[in-house]
Amino acid sequence: MDEANGAFAEEYEAYRPLLFGLAYRLLGSVMDAEDAVQEAYLYVSEKRPEHVGNPKAYLCKIVTNRCIDLLRSTRKQREVYVGPWLPEPLVQEEEAEGPDDRYLQKESISTAYLLLLQQLSWVERAVFLLREVLQYEYDEIAEIVGKSSTNCRQIFRRAKAAISRLPEQPSPQQQAASPSPRPAPLPQPVEQFVQALLSGNMGQLLSVVRADAVLYSDGGGKVKAAVRPIAGAERIAAYFNGLQTKQPDLISRYVLSEVNRDIGIIGYDQDRQPYFVLSFEMQDGQIASFYLVVNPDKLKHIAALRD
Repeated sequence: MDEANGAFAEEYEAYRPLLFGLAYRLLGSVMDAEDAVQEAYLYVSEKRPEHVGNPKAYLCKIVTNRCIDLLRSTRKQREVYVGPWLPEPLVQEEEAEGPDDRYLQKESISTAYLLLLQQLSWVERAVFLLREVLQYEYDEIAEIVGKSSTNCRQIFRRAKAAISRLPEQPSPQQQAASPSPRPAPLPQPVEQFVQALLSGNMGQLLSVVRADAVLYSDGGGKVKAAVRPIAGAERIAAYFNGLQTKQPDLISRYVLSEVNRDIGIIGYDQDRQPYFVLSFEMQDGQIASFYLVVNPDKLKHIAALRD
């Protein structure tokens, strides 16, 4: 590897966490995001680019284009997806955090946030993320997505209006000054929910779930799951009670984990393989949304249970 290409490889490594965060938000898939970032590295290695004025923008452009190609190729699959679609859960391992982890702490990547992003078209999502999260100028965004800067400005306004529920993202300067802490100890409602789940005490479950709560269950047609969102605390309680009654020995262990920067639960089967990932959205001290991923294709990146 020559000196110029070696220097660019170092630039890539420095921006790799940022590139993964961008790809994951665009795609909603851990494995596909990792592939997109790796393909960017291979492209850079093979092309040996010279005289790149802005390596960060150049790499973001490569990754964004890889993601756009993938979104286009899988659009029909999404249109015929069986049941609710949920993003692939980003699970924090117990080991010491790495650079990707530290970067991801700085921005919201909750399941609710990612679902709102999925309401946008691929170009709206790309423009929104590049402007709102990465603080790119419109001229830079235009170069990345292949639109005029004026068009990108209009796309951003339209995208932001479409998902007005999204929390305001801090600027990079604010993020550097006050990095987001790791999640607090287990929230009491979630702790009570876990206790209720293990004991079968549905009355306790109802006490920590909002009356208008919604459960989204993603099986992708691969395993049995609710094909429509389940609305209402009582119906959700009945759903979990039914799972415990019908399949009491399916799950060998429940493990509390960090899922998309919040508290979640991983359920492991008798073979010590991940069977489901459950995460939550909290409102006013109660559980407002449940996100249950049981599609095995979305759990492949999660490690098997170790001793």
